[in-house]
Amino acid sequence: MIEQNTRKGIFLMIATTIVFAIQDGISRHLAGEYNVMMVVMIRYWFFAAFVIAISARKAGGLKAAAATNQPFLQAFRGVLLAAEICVAVLSFTLLGLVESHAIFACYPLLVAALSGPILGEKVGWRRWAAIGTGFIGILIILEPGVTVFAIEALIPLASALMFAVYGLLTRYVSRQDSAATSFFWTGITGAIFMTAVGIWFWEAMAPTDWIWMGFLCMSGALGHYLLIRAYEVAEASAVQPFAYLQMPFSSIIGILIFGDVLRENVALGAGLVVAAGLFTLFRARAKEKAEQINAVAAVPTNADAVTPPSDAPRKSEGSP
Repeated sequence: MIEQNTRKGIFLMIATTIVFAIQDGISRHLAGEYNVMMVVMIRYWFFAAFVIAISARKAGGLKAAAATNQPFLQAFRGVLLAAEICVAVLSFTLLGLVESHAIFACYPLLVAALSGPILGEKVGWRRWAAIGTGFIGILIILEPGVTVFAIEALIPLASALMFAVYGLLTRYVSRQDSAATSFFWTGITGAIFMTAVGIWFWEAMAPTDWIWMGFLCMSGALGHYLLIRAYEVAEASAVQPFAYLQMPFSSIIGILIFGDVLRENVALGAGLVVAAGLFTLFRARAKEKAEQINAVAAVPTNADAVTPPSDAPRKSEGSP
């Protein structure tokens, strides 16, 4: 069993966000030169190879990783994530990294809002208040009625919604399947879907851009490896809040390399979205801990298990 180390887990999560921010920057460059479908397709080829390599090393190999009683749901998850990545990369090219990530940051709020109808979980008034606050932040970013509303701004919002549904479906299938099985299906079905779609948009790439594509693929594999390691050495609830650091790291790349502009309303709205998202994460963590404490309290002690209650009939010495 791997020893738990929260500090190491946080460090790994921060490293993950840096790698994924670099990946976003490379994706924006390549998608600005070539079709988004082709770029994501090649990225998925490498990701599928990475998934197969990781799964083959696990106990039971590929057969164990692929075993599931819910193949259609697992396949839908994989296709949904691949489609979400295409939408996200498209938003990078249309809106830039700063505004795309500012809007996409609302996905934890969407997870909280949809956890009731999809998973049957109860969402308390505090989290609903946080969800409302977060969407006020989204309205501040979008500025409907203040400036000419850009329909492109809905693209990262659609990406956030797709990613939220993907996350909820991942939690749903985890009731029966292991994380290794979900990881396998995510990579394989995503690669199959992207190949079926992306192969029709193939374009010749410049030699230098093939180098960038290599960096994109390696950054994806490295980022997922660091993410897996972070969740192995620390509780998800402890490291998840640090995933928000991808937004400022990606924004820095957008501003310094691509000339993105951080407008005041975007900064203010993103701050509200992140604060609301962090609150929902902390509330979910507090609820989880309370449930664990209640579960422990409900388990009878050894004395309770062997000592009959005072009003229970006692055996006489002659009874069997």
